[in-house]
Amino acid sequence: ITRGDLTKKRKRVRNYEERENIVKKHILKYGFFQKFNIEPIENKYGPTLDEDFDAIVVSPETRKTAEEINEIRKSKGKKPLKIVEISYVLAKDGKPISSTRIINGEIDEEGNIL
Repeated sequence: ITRGDLTKKRKRVRNYEERENIVKKHILKYGFFQKFNIEPIENKYGPTLDEDFDAIVVSPETRKTAEEINEIRKSKGKKPLKIVEISYVLAKDGKPISSTRIINGEIDEEGNIL
């Protein structure tokens, strides 16, 4: 992979603000939650260990981390989070849509094969 290839790949990834707006639009469109906060995640646990939240939304891949979060929260005397697991959305090839696959040029954001 050349430096130019990496630059092209980086340009395909939306910045945080764009991604946050897409998430908000989908939450409002489908009415998942009445009240919600979207927080950037700087590490494996984000702000979940110390701040008060009611729930955490995870994929099958990240469920184990949510369970770890709840164990740590319990050890700190905090209430566990409700874990809401959302299934993968599959691309046309039957594999999960992921940012990695989009960045690698395998699929587009709608799951169409490129």
